[in-house]
Amino acid sequence: MHIDKIDSLSDAERQRCEVWTRVMGYHRPVSEFNPGKQSEHAQRQHFREPATSERIATKVSAQWKPCA
Repeated sequence: MHIDKIDSLSDAERQRCEVWTRVMGYHRPVSEFNPGKQSEHAQRQHFREPATSERIATKVSAQWKPCA
C-alpha cells in the first residue's frame, strides 16, 4: 500500500490500536482499566535500557586502568 493512501484514510477506515500492559502478574488491555488505573498508566515514565554490549563496554572502560 502506498503511503499517500494511508494518510488519506478517514477515521472510520482506520483500525484502532489496542495497547496491553502487565498488571499484577498478567497482561490486560489498557482500555479495560478503570479510570484511575488508566490515569496512572498515562503518567508512567518509560525508560530504555542500553543494549548488553553497551553496558559491557561501559563497565570495561570504567574498570580499565593503564599501567604506570
